[in-house]
Amino acid sequence: MVPASKNIVEGAVCAVIGLALRLFTEDVHIPVFTLTKVGMVLIAIGGIQLLYGVYQTFSARRVE
Repeated sequence: MVPASKNIVEGAVCAVIGLALRLFTEDVHIPVFTLTKVGMVLIAIGGIQLLYGVYQTFSARRVE
């Protein structure tokens, strides 16, 4: 798999998992951290990785 498409897929999966945690785990309480905050972090990381994959895709097209 090309690194750009790999980053896009991983970023999308990470963002979707983060969104699911954010939406469906409000009533779950864990002593150390809340799962909704973990979901927000995963959404942010997934979004950054997704944008980086898109950047890699377009920068590779410009070089060719």
